[in-house]
Amino acid sequence: MSIQVQSKMPSVGTTIFTVMADLLKQYPDVIGLSQGAPNFMLAPEMMDSVYKAMQAGHNQYAPMIGIEPLRQRMVEKIEHLYGHRYDVDNEITIMPSASEAIYSSIASLVHSGDEIICFEPGFDSYIPIIQLQGAIPVIVELKAPKFDIDWDQVKSLISPKTRMIILNSPHNPTGRILTESDIDALMVLTENTNIIILSDEVYEHMVFDEEPHRSMSRYPSLAARSIVVTSFGKTYQVTGWRVGCCVAPAELMEQIRLVHQFLMFSANTPIQYALAEVLERPDLYLKLGEFFERKRDILIQGIEGSRFEVIPSKGGFFQLLKFDHFMPCSDMDMVKYLITEVGVGAIPVGAFYSQPRDTGLIRLTFARDDETLRIGAERLKNA
Repeated sequence: MSIQVQSKMPSVGTTIFTVMADLLKQYPDVIGLSQGAPNFMLAPEMMDSVYKAMQAGHNQYAPMIGIEPLRQRMVEKIEHLYGHRYDVDNEITIMPSASEAIYSSIASLVHSGDEIICFEPGFDSYIPIIQLQGAIPVIVELKAPKFDIDWDQVKSLISPKTRMIILNSPHNPTGRILTESDIDALMVLTENTNIIILSDEVYEHMVFDEEPHRSMSRYPSLAARSIVVTSFGKTYQVTGWRVGCCVAPAELMEQIRLVHQFLMFSANTPIQYALAEVLERPDLYLKLGEFFERKRDILIQGIEGSRFEVIPSKGGFFQLLKFDHFMPCSDMDMVKYLITEVGVGAIPVGAFYSQPRDTGLIRLTFARDDETLRIGAERLKNA
């Protein structure tokens, strides 16, 4: 007799990233431009720093909130970049991945029946986490090709049950960034409310075309109601190290830590020491916008003259391409065609909706070495 199981996530399947990774294993010669996991490191010497920390005996549990040197340097970094000073003991927590920070933030502050405004297309973890709390995702669709936020629609959806707004800038998958008018609208909408902002800023340093990163930490009235999540893995191209950072006002952080302590308790200890050391070199993260903008341009220039239409990316790791004007098929069929016939891996943008759909768009990453980008672009040009 088999055990009867009632799923808590009946509408959720295997994430598209795992699906694509499994598919790519069958085609080893494919140029993988699907997952945003760089094939290089920003600072390879960090591996020596990790080993040094291990040799120094930093191999047991770190403090639940993160080691003090790393917290201190992150507080100083945020103050230097955005002008807001977080309390090093009560308003910052180092976590084992930005994903865990997002989960802990939602699980600790969202209750059954609450409404959470989120945007689609969007990163695929937000809505399942909301639903696991018994809360209700209220979805605002970002319309191609600009994917601008319709703040009038957002205003119309705010109710007494609205507990949180989830933002992501630079945005995955579209590459859109928040504008100053977005910030102005957000300030007006949230003024004199109890709405919490959860701001996913893992690509904070990859902003292009001389635009600034508009962090919630930059604006006092927003910082007072915002949880800001960032990623060391994205910043230093070590996504497998799984270390993130979460900052928030003390009254919010107190609740977030209550959940965090029972999920993972603390992030990897020797890696925290290595990150504290590399943060002494701000030039590394300050040059990332220019660094990844150049990679974006290598990919875009490489596919000039192809049948694809480029949807401009303003930040992050990703570039969208439109294909439905020359190949009227589903997003997934297009991705399968690119893998099997063209030799390039991509992600269907339709997978970034809670109800998968066909968008006529694919997402590519340019977080690759230059030669890989050039080969991939050449193949796409001939698609």
